[in-house]
Amino acid sequence: MPQKEKEKEKPRHQVYTDISELPGVGPATAEKLREIGFSTIEALATATVAELEAAGISERKAEELIRLARESIEISWVTAKDLIRLRSGIRRLTTGSKALDALIGGGIETQAITEFFGEFGSGKSQMCHQLAVNVQLPVERGGLDGAALYIDTENTFRTERIEQMAKYLGLEPDKVLERIIYAEAYNSDHQILLLERADKVIKENNVKLIVVDSLTAHFRSEYIGREMLAERQQKLNKHMHRLLRLARAFNAAAVVTNQVMARPDEFFAPMAVAPVGGHVVGHTSHTRLFIRKTAGKNFRIVRLVSSPYLPEGEVLIKITENGIEDVEEEEREEYGRKR
Repeated sequence: MPQKEKEKEKPRHQVYTDISELPGVGPATAEKLREIGFSTIEALATATVAELEAAGISERKAEELIRLARESIEISWVTAKDLIRLRSGIRRLTTGSKALDALIGGGIETQAITEFFGEFGSGKSQMCHQLAVNVQLPVERGGLDGAALYIDTENTFRTERIEQMAKYLGLEPDKVLERIIYAEAYNSDHQILLLERADKVIKENNVKLIVVDSLTAHFRSEYIGREMLAERQQKLNKHMHRLLRLARAFNAAAVVTNQVMARPDEFFAPMAVAPVGGHVVGHTSHTRLFIRKTAGKNFRIVRLVSSPYLPEGEVLIKITENGIEDVEEEEREEYGRKR
């Protein structure tokens, strides 16, 4: 084989599979990186120099490590046409409702953050439980054939509910529970830490769904008053971007729930409530869905409030013992008569 052809066959960059393989990274440096939440090449590739400096790594060395990690997973400039090919790797996770899936373009999108917000008891946590089960379904059934990472900040996760949903879908409850990696966050700093240390768990368990239920509960209760608003928003911003980087690095779906606050000045507006977190949460969430109760006992209206490319709209779903379901035509007609 000619020498030129041999040169063409050589990879453009060295591919690394573990941070300890990077040049200049000894056991001590590798341990420092793991301590601050960078256990994988994927996580390191999306790090900032400032984050690595926190581990006592010099600016010059931090820049070099990030460069090598990024070259290893081929982060580069692409044309918009190339982006179509790259986005073909994005997958969709079913919500359990065909109508809701259609509203959001085919299901919950990987490599992006989907936010569900609504009042207490509207069904946000029910949706998270359902997605944690659905993600384990095979691709042909709307799943991602992966595990779920579940961060619970309000102690609303219930294994009994998972078992009900799993049985309805014909899955073995014990096996489904084994593939949900759960942690309860006791305060906002603990919540941030859990996500910072999540990359290794995600990789080892083939996690394809990351849930934070609820995103803002701790921040809202701990950072009170206008004088603490800037610090709260900065931490929320960093926390959400960490979540987004994990979702992109591992082609996982990221789902957060959010509390709401009253808007008494806009009583007759389409939404008399607003999601907590302000512009920081609004700008970082790619798809925002507002869930609200209706006159029907189990019915919920889900409204698509914001999307990068989909029009606003709303659908009617129901939450039953089986989980998230579509509303039957007769039920829809009866609901329409009662309104």
